[in-house]
This record gives sequence, C-alpha cells and structure tokens, in this order.
Amino acid sequence: QIRLMESGGGSVQSGGSLTLSCAASGFAYNDYCMGWFRQTPGKWREGVAFVNADGTSTYADSVKDRFTISRDNDNRTMSLRLNNVKPEDTAIYYCAADPFLCVFEGDYDQIRGVEYDHWGQGTHVTVSS
Repeated sequence: QIRLMESGGGSVQSGGSLTLSCAASGFAYNDYCMGWFRQTPGKWREGVAFVNADGTSTYADSVKDRFTISRDNDNRTMSLRLNNVKPEDTAIYYCAADPFLCVFEGDYDQIRGVEYDHWGQGTHVTVSS
C-alpha cells in the first residue's frame, strides 16, 4: 500500500523558515517523481515544487528562490525548505507521488496543473505577519 506522510508543519512568523518532510513507503520510490502542493480554502490546489529521482526540480514562480525541494532516495524521503516565508504561504501542504508526471527540462509550466496519483494527508503551515 502506497503511503505518504508529511510532517514539519506549524506556525511561523513572516520572514522565518520551516522545513517540511515527507516519508514514503509501499512503492518503488526511485521510480516515482515527487511533488509538493498546497491549498487554501476556496482556491485550486497549487503545485509548489517538483523533483525527479535524478534531482531535476522546478518551482512555482511564487516560491522560487525562497523554497528548496530535495529528496533522499536511499531513505525514501522528500523535504521542502521554506525560507523567508510570507503570509500568502499559509496553506495545507501535500506531498504527492506519480510514476509518470515528471519534470522535463526544468519546465514548471509543463507540470503545474498535473494531478498526481498518490497523496499524503497534508500538513498545515500558518505564517503570521
């Protein structure tokens, strides 16, 4: 059974930092592309950052140069480092996995609207001003 479990959410002040983690199990992790999404009430779920097994990554413009995605294939984990957070980063953040929907040549627009196959339960991030 595929399982994705996020952790690391919480409350942080504007300008601060936070690291989200995702632990994966139940599938061939190295064969899957991974992503972080976020959603706020009344808005579409947004693809924040994506990373392939080889480390190729891409980011939404709204988080580029502030967030860093990484993955550890040996330990089957993925992280999202949030730096210089803003109140508009407040959302539920989801870890997701898919065997086919991968980053191609670092192009965010090509992957931004994808619907991944497998999702975690989400972790809340609240940024106060």
